[in-house]
Amino acid sequence: MTLSQEIILAEPRGFCAGVDRAIEIVERALAKFGRPIYVRHEIVHNTYVVNDLKAKGAIFIEELDDVPAGATLVFSAHGVSKAIQEEAQRRGFHIFDATCPLVTKVHVEVAKLHREGFEFIMIGHKGHPEVEGTMGQLDSGIHLVEDVEDVARVAPAQTTKLAVVTQTTLSVDDAAEILNAVKARFPQVREPKQQDICYATQNRQDAVKLLSPQVDIVIVVGSPTSSNSNRLREVAIKLGTPSHMVDSAEELEPEWFAGKARVGLTAGASAPEILVRQVMDRIKALGAISVRTMDGLSETVKFPLPKGLRIEGETGSPIEHLR
Repeated sequence: MTLSQEIILAEPRGFCAGVDRAIEIVERALAKFGRPIYVRHEIVHNTYVVNDLKAKGAIFIEELDDVPAGATLVFSAHGVSKAIQEEAQRRGFHIFDATCPLVTKVHVEVAKLHREGFEFIMIGHKGHPEVEGTMGQLDSGIHLVEDVEDVARVAPAQTTKLAVVTQTTLSVDDAAEILNAVKARFPQVREPKQQDICYATQNRQDAVKLLSPQVDIVIVVGSPTSSNSNRLREVAIKLGTPSHMVDSAEELEPEWFAGKARVGLTAGASAPEILVRQVMDRIKALGAISVRTMDGLSETVKFPLPKGLRIEGETGSPIEHLR
């Protein structure tokens, strides 16, 4: 490393309002009802956050059979299918839904248009829990496309009432390309009034687009399972800037920084700021001598918590240590 090396922090980066809310739901449930609290799927896709909550008494499960009768159950930020919602209610669990409100908006739109006779094309990644949750809002009639090639293979039962919905954490550019292919094949397709890709995903990708030309390498803090974190790395690479995603500071490789005078640093929407600070300290230990934050949007979005999780006399947020 050169002694002139500089770290440039992307703005915005890290936690979004939906992630803040989801983690706070689990922590408040633990504070109010005691351990254990069961969470269906990882509350958000970040190893540090999940391990932090495990240590406090959260138990993460995939199958409802693993939840004992009468337990408190939290649905993850990614949302769940109708079948899982109904089964959880039938089993009598004490349920709190931490689904991101922007994902819920997609579910509501699907239900509304389904009642009007619409079929759907969903742009998203097969197997992602958000996609499974959205497609699981209906028994049939949602066709998943992952790329432009998939669009040519879609075979809806009819095309007069066809709507498109999108996973909220996709690459903005990739989704636009696929959407253009959908519109070319189905000119009458109904688009959402507001795009489904969430504000935080868009803002973090826009910040990386501004950051990448200013630096020699981009480091993205995020877990391998985090869709939006993976997309940040891809955005930088598409702009010609080498980029690596790390789950923690220990994963940084010193050779990545050889001959690199400026390092860009960002974090996915599920990655806590404490990890960004640890990564920054590690890069400093490797030779960086200055840090600055780029100009960027200040996000003020905050989503309300579910009823039943208010704590009397509370001051401050339980998740401050993660910010």
